[in-house]
Amino acid sequence: MQRFQDRKSLNKVKMDEQELIRRVQSGDEGAFEEIVTVYKHKIINFLYQLTGDYERAVELAQETFMRVYFKAHRYQPIAPFSSWIYAIASNLAKTDLKKSRRYQHVPLEDVQHRAYEGMISSENPESSGMKKNIKQALGGLHPRYRIPVILKDIEGFTQEEIAAILNTPVGTIKARISRGRSHLKRELESALAC
Repeated sequence: MQRFQDRKSLNKVKMDEQELIRRVQSGDEGAFEEIVTVYKHKIINFLYQLTGDYERAVELAQETFMRVYFKAHRYQPIAPFSSWIYAIASNLAKTDLKKSRRYQHVPLEDVQHRAYEGMISSENPESSGMKKNIKQALGGLHPRYRIPVILKDIEGFTQEEIAAILNTPVGTIKARISRGRSHLKRELESALAC
């Protein structure tokens, strides 16, 4: 019975999202604000997991919502609205990651600031080290694997939803998640061995 109610409430959310996007398409700015309210933190978190840079994640999220607003007329209710917005965010992150690989630099102020933060950190050293290792391992994954792993293991999407978001066959998504997890496991095991 509970499963039926969960499915029923999920369908209501999807219908509400469909109604919101229809209202946005007709120029209703209030509906757009509702979409931003619902997705803001989810998209920022997703982009932060991909980029590892909170400020950049916020900038990319803003760009995502700008595209949602200005390209709302292109949305077709074939797939859930969430798939469309995550696809936009994912594509922006991929482009940003390609650009950042070309121009990788860290300002001296950031290095000094991070070193100072590390000296005064009040976190449990073991937990801080594990978070650092996980973040480094995720950052080391090629975006081809990182994006599906984050969508599956952190954001909680199904493999079918991820396939729709990334416009990729489900079998490819399964393989990328498996390879990504294997890479993460190897990286974390080697970090723990040190």
